[in-house]
This record gives sequence, C-alpha cells and structure tokens, in this order.
Amino acid sequence: MDRDYQELLNEFGSPLYVYEEEVIRKNYERFKSAFQVENLKIFYACKALSNQNILSLFKSYGASLDCVSIEEVELGIRAGFSPQEILFTPNCISEEEYERAIAFGVRINVDNLPALEYLGMKYPGIRLWIRINPHLMAGGNRKISVGHIDSKFGISIHQLPHLKRLVQSLGIEVEGIHTHTGSDIIDPEIFIRAAELIFGVVREFESVRYIDFGSGFKVPYRPEDTETQLEEFGKKFGDAFNEFCTSQGKEYTLCFEPGKFLVSNSGSFLTKVNIIKQTTSCVFIGVDSGFNHFIRPMFYDAHHELSNISNPGGEKKVYNVVGYICETDTFASDRFISEVKKGDVLRFSNAGAYCFSMASNYNSRLRPAEVLILNGEARLIRKRETLENLLENQVILEL
Repeated sequence: MDRDYQELLNEFGSPLYVYEEEVIRKNYERFKSAFQVENLKIFYACKALSNQNILSLFKSYGASLDCVSIEEVELGIRAGFSPQEILFTPNCISEEEYERAIAFGVRINVDNLPALEYLGMKYPGIRLWIRINPHLMAGGNRKISVGHIDSKFGISIHQLPHLKRLVQSLGIEVEGIHTHTGSDIIDPEIFIRAAELIFGVVREFESVRYIDFGSGFKVPYRPEDTETQLEEFGKKFGDAFNEFCTSQGKEYTLCFEPGKFLVSNSGSFLTKVNIIKQTTSCVFIGVDSGFNHFIRPMFYDAHHELSNISNPGGEKKVYNVVGYICETDTFASDRFISEVKKGDVLRFSNAGAYCFSMASNYNSRLRPAEVLILNGEARLIRKRETLENLLENQVILEL
C-alpha cells in the first residue's frame, strides 16, 4: 500500500488527502449492526468530512445527515438528501439562519430557550427537536466535552420546568429529544447515565418519537490505544433502550450522529519532506504543510501515527515533525520514524475526520487536493487550490 500512496502523490501532488470508501462503508455497516433495536436512524455528522462525494456515499448507504450550519444543510441537499433526512443542530445562530432552515424544510434541533420561544411564537404548532444538556462531563479533553455544566451547548436539564411551560403555552410539538456529551468517550456507562436522564425528559413530552444520543465514540489513534467497544456498548445500550420502549408502551426511534467513528481511519494525509534540520537538542523534519492543512495535533494535542512510506523498513530514529507555517506548528515530538531524507513522503494516519474540514488559507497557503479510492480506483474529489481561488472574492480597489 505504501507504493500506492507514493504513486498517488506522484499523480495528484503534495500535500494530499486520501480516503478509502471501503473503510467508510465497513465502519457504517459495523455501527448499524451493533444496535439490536426496532428502529435505528444514523445521522452522519458531516462536519467531520463534508466533501459532497462523501455525503453522497452516506446517502447511498441509507444514512441521514447531521448538520450544524445552514451551509452544511445546503451541501446535504445538493448531495441528494431530502430535507426530512437532515437534522439541523446549530448553536448560537441568528434568527435569520433558523428562518432559512425552516424554508428548506429540514428537521430543526433547538438548543436554547430564546430560540425556542422565537420559533414557537412565530410558527404556532411548529415541530422541533430539543437539545438537552445533561450536565455530564465526558470526552477526551475539555475542548471536546460539550455536556458539562459550563458548556454553551443545549438547554440545561435543570431548566426542564421552564422548557415545559414554553412548549405547552406555544403549542410546540416536540418530535425529538437530543443530547451529546462529548467525543472520545471510552466508558459506555456515560451513555447509560445520559440515557437515564434523557428518558426522564422524554416522559414529559407525549409527542416525542425520536431519542438522539449524539455520538462521541472513541477511535484508536495509536496501536495500543483503547477504543469504544462498539458491540459491547450496542448490546448494553440497545437493551436499555428496548426496556424503556417497553415500559412506555411505545416504539421510539433510536438515533446517533457518528462522524469521526465513520471516517477517521479511512483517511491518510501525505506530505513531502522539505528539509532535515539538526539543532543542539533535536532533529526537525520540515514538511510541505502546516496547521493550515492539519490542525488537530496543535488544536487538540491529537496523536496521529506517522510513517515514512519512502523508507518503510529503515532504521528508526527520533524526530520532531514540523510544518512550514510562521507559527509553532508541531505535528509530532520525539517520534520514532524510519530514517528520513529530503524528498521522502510521510503519511499521517486517521486523517479522515476534522482534518481537511478544519483547513484554512493561513499564511496565504493553498489547501490541498482530496482523492477517494472507490472500487480500487483513485478519483479526484477536490482540486488543489490555486492563487486565483485565493483571490477570487477579493475586491481590488484603485488606490
């Protein structure tokens, strides 16, 4: 496979994102089969990787779509999703953006009381989903924990009496109850504890048909990493959900919104070595990229496995891998990598989620191309940017 990556770089240039459709499909099938419930709906969290070709793949698998911006909604519709297959879960947006979502006809998930009041007053009898903050700390670190007491996300579970008064007085039909506690969750008991709280909320609204537990399933980034044991979790959670349905005498639809779990390990990021720089304390590998293309290691302290695909069997040496941005953009420190020379190609693994989608043009650098391996064939799904792309929306004044 290393030789294939080298050939891809030769054909499409460097740096380069590469995704494998077969891996994405197997992840989706694994997730779907883990839950033995009567009704299951999977909303792909497209913020993880929003290329329209990836969205179209999920459409073909039978998935629905989780969107957090009106632009993602429009991408989803262009990719072939019907409005009712799209769940719009924004936060801190304007009333105008809610209005646009209503015009599209998508399902709307509201995470604050002012927006709920606005929509209920303007659209009597509107059908909505409600995002609840259960006040549970969960996730790999505070930056990706979104269900704690100080989080900006969701309506506090302690505001349930206020929420009920608004819903009743405005005639709102609560179609779904939603929660999401964080990412990189290992312990399935976090979901079980959230479920116990959310089931209590669901009991307060007779109209609820969907119960959505977001996502947060941990994927392994290192060979020895722990991960969410999906099958074990699916059995425990499915049993708890089925028991709740039986106790209520009602068949609810269980919903999840996986993003990283579905696409992370499908992606590779390929870079070329520009320079080997020896200092008094370490050896730097400088590559033709930076946090403008691949920010997760700097933003989340995320670990991505690194390999020298130009010299896979070489002697291991210790390197710091850095980028070409005029900031501290360290991809990896004190990492054992097969001996590197100028011009070698390095592969970052687990580059399918929150990598290209978080890329920017910082330092006026151009964003890379994206390639999808589909039925064994490498297909270009995003062209490499040019300087013209960088300038096209600038309005040049005569000074």
